[in-house]
Amino acid sequence: MQQTSDVTMPEPVRFGAQWISHWNARDAEAVLAQYADDVVFTSPPALRVVPSSGGTVRGKDALRRYWARALEANPDLHFQLVGVCAGINTIVLQYRNQLGGLVSEVLIFRDGS
Repeated sequence: MQQTSDVTMPEPVRFGAQWISHWNARDAEAVLAQYADDVVFTSPPALRVVPSSGGTVRGKDALRRYWARALEANPDLHFQLVGVCAGINTIVLQYRNQLGGLVSEVLIFRDGS
């Protein structure tokens, strides 16, 4: 689960398309711009890439380092958006990765309250 920045929730479909586009361009900084400085990012790949994390990366700087390592290890990274679901302060992006695996990202948006 990932916490994004202290802004109101964006339009889900547009956000999903942009998020995928940034990843496909390998522009981690553009993706990071959507996250709060105190982001908490939990993911099984994080456990593989940074075993000491226990699968949870805390803070934007640590997330930047994790994504840099992950991008370096996956030069053929490519995502294809399959679906977008929206809830209260939440967007779920479902996509296929370069290996054909189906992935769901859950992003939780904070409104500053």
